Amino acid sequence: MSDIQGFLSEHRARFEEELKDLLRIPSISTDPAHLQDIVACAEHIAASLRTMGIEDVEVVPTPGNPIVVAQRIVDPSVPTLLVYGHYDVQPVDPVELWDSPPFEPTERDGRLYGRGTVDDKGQVHIHLKAIEARLATGAGIPVNLKLVIEGEEEIGSPNLETFLRENADRLACDAVVISDTGMLAEGMPTIAVGLRGLAYMEIFVDGPATDLHSGSYGGGVANPANALAEIIASLKDENGRITIPGFHDAVRPITDADKADMAALPFTDEDFLQETGSPSVAGEAGFTTLERLGYRPTLDVNGMLSGFTGEGAKTVLPAKAMAKVSMRLVPDQDPDAISRLFAEYVESIAPEGVTVTVRSHHGGQPWAANPESPVFGAAAAALEKAFDAEPVFMREGGSIPIVPLFQEMFDAPVVLLGFSLPGANLHAPNEWIDLATYHMGIATIANLYDEVASRGV
Repeated sequence: MSDIQGFLSEHRARFEEELKDLLRIPSISTDPAHLQDIVACAEHIAASLRTMGIEDVEVVPTPGNPIVVAQRIVDPSVPTLLVYGHYDVQPVDPVELWDSPPFEPTERDGRLYGRGTVDDKGQVHIHLKAIEARLATGAGIPVNLKLVIEGEEEIGSPNLETFLRENADRLACDAVVISDTGMLAEGMPTIAVGLRGLAYMEIFVDGPATDLHSGSYGGGVANPANALAEIIASLKDENGRITIPGFHDAVRPITDADKADMAALPFTDEDFLQETGSPSVAGEAGFTTLERLGYRPTLDVNGMLSGFTGEGAKTVLPAKAMAKVSMRLVPDQDPDAISRLFAEYVESIAPEGVTVTVRSHHGGQPWAANPESPVFGAAAAALEKAFDAEPVFMREGGSIPIVPLFQEMFDAPVVLLGFSLPGANLHAPNEWIDLATYHMGIATIANLYDEVASRGV
């Protein structure tokens, strides 16, 4: 690794500038106005792969956004790794809360700020630079390598499953590596061994045909905003437990082994509160913060809209109200079943005088890994060499809906090697990546190939 380490050190500044070039492309998948930016981003990544010496690279069209596919096969007898990532990013709203332009990456105090820095362009770039370092130094890559980098993760990957199934033979692998998660703390390398699933819903409440004067009509017709508030308040009891009938039926109990794993983590509520800026922890009664974050399901309002929200006062009785609600799920909850239970319950508790419609937006399956697989040992060794610290294993509270799909399709373990730090503002203004961690991530992936080659998967 000495030549590779020298290369990584020599080219640190160039890597950062090339990351900035990638981040400047506003590849927002939720906004059709950015379709050309999406295509440009895919072509940018493909060109980078070709420049570093990966010859088999293709930008594959889909009914939605293109997928970058690449491979480098060295020997059919050695393990094959499939690297997955995504180049699309979240919207930047509210843009006025950004301290620097979201698509003009800016360095401050060792952090690089910009949309996509850690979710997931920066982490994709870590893999690209690790590949470049090995090829440029003549070290080569001692495993077969395949890459799938999509542009629809932030909208639920609607075309990825079809693409994977249609190309199952082409993409066959022994293990999948994904860098789209985070670390428990700075300097503490982390392997995620579980993810919560997702069911994302929208509630629409309709009342009068148009907005009405609250003095002339208030008290005589139902107010959709009030009705929506009543519905939302009914979704949890006084202990924070979700009240939807059947919601908890498939939830796995927290085992003694799970509790031992959590007890081994250097996690405190005090550090968590400092990270979030919240005045106190909260959640379902009877569970610790770590249990709530990784082992228990949740239900949260992500957005609400109704009536007059401008400056000053307007005495209006709104005609409509809307809320977006996400539920994070745990093994063995099924997002389709949960979505159905949610819709049935919300419709059953709708107050009189309004019409309630519930729409399922998108979802994803929960996932838990078997960390006894050799590839997890390889990942741990690669992390320890790069960070000079023993990695920890933990469950992530977030969702990556395609992880269970990869595991099921290829009958292969999935390793989540993430390099985002706590408080990195994913999906929020002022998203950032720690540049020292970014470079240690590159060293980790460069190490990983040798570890997999020697240990297997």
